[in-house]
Amino acid sequence: QVQLVESGGGSVQAGESLRLSCVASGSVFSLNAMGWYRQAPGKQRELVARIITGGFTNYAGSVKGRFTISRNNPWNTVYLQMNNLKPEDTALYYCYARFSTGATDSWGPGTQVTVSS
Repeated sequence: QVQLVESGGGSVQAGESLRLSCVASGSVFSLNAMGWYRQAPGKQRELVARIITGGFTNYAGSVKGRFTISRNNPWNTVYLQMNNLKPEDTALYYCYARFSTGATDSWGPGTQVTVSS
């Protein structure tokens, strides 16, 4: 069982930056991927960015060039550096973890990001 705790959300003005962190505790030895989803009011949850074993990364098109996902080593934390934030980035951001064992994904409780114009 892996527990995830996010931090770093907040309220900022457009153009400013935030850095989200997600710390995994428990059986982290089988981590295969970690990443971030977000959900805005009235919208479906969408993938923002993920990082997988080997350090490969994927980003949503709407955040490419502005957001950077990274991790520590040994791996139990993932970061999301968000630059040049826009009002449309406003959402509840969730951290998730996927495992090489095929166990059910773990999810954090979410951290709110609010960007005002």
